[in-house]
Amino acid sequence: MSAVVHQQREVRRARYAVAAVFAVHGAVTGSFATRVPWIQDHASVSAGQLGLALAFPALGASVAMPLAGGVSHRFGARTALRGLLALWTLSLALPSLCPNLLTLCLALFVYGASAGMADVAMNALGVEVENRLGHSIMSGLHGMWSAGALIGSAAGTLAAHLGSDARLHHALAAGVLTVLGLLACTWVLDLQPGADEEPPPRFALPPKSALLIGAIGFCAVFAEGASLDWSAVYLRDRLETSAGLAAACTTGFTLTMAVARIAGDRVVDRFGSVRTVRASGVLAVLGGLLVVVAGHPAVAMGGFALMGLGIAVVVPLCFAAAGRSGPNPSQAIAGVATITYTSGLIAPGAIGGLAQAAGLVVSFGLVTLLACGLAAFAGVLRAGDRGRPRVSPRSAAVPDPRP
Repeated sequence: MSAVVHQQREVRRARYAVAAVFAVHGAVTGSFATRVPWIQDHASVSAGQLGLALAFPALGASVAMPLAGGVSHRFGARTALRGLLALWTLSLALPSLCPNLLTLCLALFVYGASAGMADVAMNALGVEVENRLGHSIMSGLHGMWSAGALIGSAAGTLAAHLGSDARLHHALAAGVLTVLGLLACTWVLDLQPGADEEPPPRFALPPKSALLIGAIGFCAVFAEGASLDWSAVYLRDRLETSAGLAAACTTGFTLTMAVARIAGDRVVDRFGSVRTVRASGVLAVLGGLLVVVAGHPAVAMGGFALMGLGIAVVVPLCFAAAGRSGPNPSQAIAGVATITYTSGLIAPGAIGGLAQAAGLVVSFGLVTLLACGLAAFAGVLRAGDRGRPRVSPRSAAVPDPRP
């Protein structure tokens, strides 16, 4: 009995540790985003050049994420996550040091590559902890990422308000977050490959199962990227609101997603991934329709809030399903992550191009159409539900005895 109790405590501790890792990862993103204007001025780049540079994090992530499985296989999950997370937190200091466009693009490529590999490693560990606990935690883990991003954004906003040099701000933030990340990694699960387990290929295309699951994530991330980058513009240009009210809409969308993710695990445990995503898709479609037909700012803000509520849990559930869809969870998760990062890369530009040609209403009509795909194709997540352990509350925390 004492061994079982010890294993239960170890898995619970690993859950909190990986949640802290997610928060640290999000805090880096929030810290960077708030100082982009300072970085633009320091590097002396135009708005168009900045847009080009900001495509490089997604490019770096897409290239590097398939390599994460090999790193975890070679060094073990805990050591790999410790190294990849430290690389990500330390890379926060790079962009603010860049004096021109070329160096900024290179720094953001490294920044994105380290972000993507750490993302794959922590999601793979999150799926393993979820499997051993026997109930959903992935939505809450991504909620912790959102909470970390909000904390990082708040600190960055304060630093910008005080007029601090972003080089100093990001150096201090990188140091603090690196220490916090290393401490959190001390208690994550220390998974090691089996003696007869073949190492994954250094670079492999996503498996077919990941492509299908990734398509659901693509729709959700497209809607998320469009709403984050264009909701304020929509209210300002389409509905002629003040800049403050337009910004409040984006903040409300972000908060809605964070709250929904933190609360989403109970819904998933009760209704399963498929029904949850179908219902989420319906909410997202209703939100998109409100945005499209809105004649008043309150209606549009309600629509964006509904859209945030609808798409919040989709990506965490895609990662969870990918981790159970085949014999190599890291490879499948990397495939889904690559697809979702690609969606985040193209969404802002696609919305902007369509808005230029036909208007923002048509652009968000496309977002609404893609949201229909969440409800229509949610069944591809059924494999994840079949793979989820179904255990009684008394035994829910008994871990898998594998090393």
